[in-house]
Order: sequence, then structure tokens, then C-alpha cells
Amino acid sequence: MKKHTVLICDDNIAVHRSIESYLAEDGIEVASAFDGESALRIFHNDRIDLVILDVMMPVKNGIEVCREIRRHSDVPILMLSAKDNELDRIIGLEIGADDYLGKPFSPREVAIRVQKMLKRIYA
Repeated sequence: MKKHTVLICDDNIAVHRSIESYLAEDGIEVASAFDGESALRIFHNDRIDLVILDVMMPVKNGIEVCREIRRHSDVPILMLSAKDNELDRIIGLEIGADDYLGKPFSPREVAIRVQKMLKRIYA
């Protein structure tokens, strides 16, 4: 079975740790970025199978990062955000996210969504 790598882009280390622990149980490797610039650098330099992307990050926000990724790739993107009203979700999906989950969220739910997306795309 192919080992997948997920890029978690969020400026909150607790978010990284909580999601990473569930993904590791599923045999998924994690790359971490804490700002938008680092996320793009990792994305362009490493083999990334899926991106978990926070909307509100320093340096470059998640909307900008999502747009940049979409210019070069159709890798699955799951957006996470404290901005969880209908308009924010619509904007996230319209700019290219495949899924959008509001904070607070269950890290286990994120892991399950990731598993389903990876299975659907790479099976």
C-alpha cells in the first residue's frame, strides 16, 4: 500500500499535533507548515498527496495559498477555519477547496475526511 503524505498548514501547533496523531494511526505521513509561505515552499518541493489548510495564517493566508496551489495542481485541499459562516464556506469551495470544515472540529473527523479523500483520489 502506498504511503501518503499530508501537508498540514495551520499556525496553531496544537492543531498539528491533534490531527497528526490520528493520521499517524492510519499510516499517513505529515509535513507541517505554520504560515502560508512555508506551506507553498513545502508543497512545491515535496510530494504532497493532500493539503489541510487553515484560512487565517500569517504571512500568506489560506485563500492565497489555495489559489496558488490550484494554479499548479489539483491535489485535494481540506480547508479549516474559525470563519464558518455560509459565505466563508462558499468562498473556500469556489476558490478550489474540496472540503471545508469549521473550527472547532474533531481531529478524528478530519482524519476520516482525509482518509476518504485519499481513497477516492488515489485508489
